[in-house]
Amino acid sequence: MAQLVHHPAYLFIALIVLLSVAAACGALVMQRVFPLSDDARENYNVIQGATLTLLALLIGFTLSMAVSRYDQRKNYEEEEANAIGTEYVRADLIGEADAPKVKALLAQYLELRIENYKTRSGPELDTINNKTTALQAQLWTSVRGVALERPTPISALVVSGMNDVLNTQGYTQAAWANRIPVSAWGLMMLIAFFSNLMQGYGSRGSTGRRVLLFVLPITVALSLSLIADIDSPRGGLIRVVPINMISLQQSLASMP
Repeated sequence: MAQLVHHPAYLFIALIVLLSVAAACGALVMQRVFPLSDDARENYNVIQGATLTLLALLIGFTLSMAVSRYDQRKNYEEEEANAIGTEYVRADLIGEADAPKVKALLAQYLELRIENYKTRSGPELDTINNKTTALQAQLWTSVRGVALERPTPISALVVSGMNDVLNTQGYTQAAWANRIPVSAWGLMMLIAFFSNLMQGYGSRGSTGRRVLLFVLPITVALSLSLIADIDSPRGGLIRVVPINMISLQQSLASMP
């Protein structure tokens, strides 16, 4: 299941099959094995309505969780771009001898961060993370030496800015790892399965009308796949585009 929620397209296909089978099983099997009498139908309708309401509430709450996590990833991208841009400007305060080196490292670091947002490949992401870690060490060393040689309020300001650059990357990484728990996905899928089973069990009429049973599986599958798409930073169509970082990169190219 953990792999399915990382790939919304695969999740949609799996849900369509699972929920359609549940609806068909209710209509073709349960109605024959446990016929629903007219006297019990009123109670059944109450239980079915409560189950569908619970499913709708779970989908709504989970969608809210996914959207809040998506907004958090966007906000941290903006904060990270601001931290890098601020430190790039502050680098001029440490003198002409050290400033060019710090600026060059920040430009390389910015490029790596943009690549991190764009990549979908696992091996490529590992390579980018390794390069990022090594470059972070170089960035910290570049300002630490200046602070130790000239311990002034100005150098402390530059060190503080570099600390913000490194911290925001950690916050971003934590936000991308903050996903909807697999247990919540399992609960939603279980309730969705029983909801479609009950929908099929309570259906009546001609075969043509029973075709409408597949409306609920398709609707629920689309809803859960949309949630998975929003919640998946790399596997879905809805992704955080590093607009602020790209804009910063273009601005740095025109700066001395």
